[in-house]
Amino acid sequence: QVQLVESGGGLVQAGGSLRLSCAASGRTFKSSVVGWFRQAPGKEREFVATISELGGRTLYADSVKGRFTISRDNAKGTVYLQMNSLSPEDTAVYYCAAGWKLVTTSDDYPYWGQGTQVTVSS
Repeated sequence: QVQLVESGGGLVQAGGSLRLSCAASGRTFKSSVVGWFRQAPGKEREFVATISELGGRTLYADSVKGRFTISRDNAKGTVYLQMNSLSPEDTAVYYCAAGWKLVTTSDDYPYWGQGTQVTVSS
């Protein structure tokens, strides 16, 4: 079992930055892949980024590649999403999720946080 709590969301102007945190608890966190997904109003949930158990491998959606960076600190039980050069199109509720496969499909992540709102103003 893995429990996840996101934080760090908020309101930021276009071009600004935010860092999201996903605090995890549970015995299996260090052996879990952790991903970030987002859902904008009226749209389906979409993949953003994911990171392997030890942080050596990452995947990014094309829409955020070069702007967002995912990282993890297993000693602190936390996964981060550094978001730079934000645009209004990045406005969404951001969720972290844990699973065991480094994939982009949300169905493969059985554990989810409650989400944190990110709003980017133009």
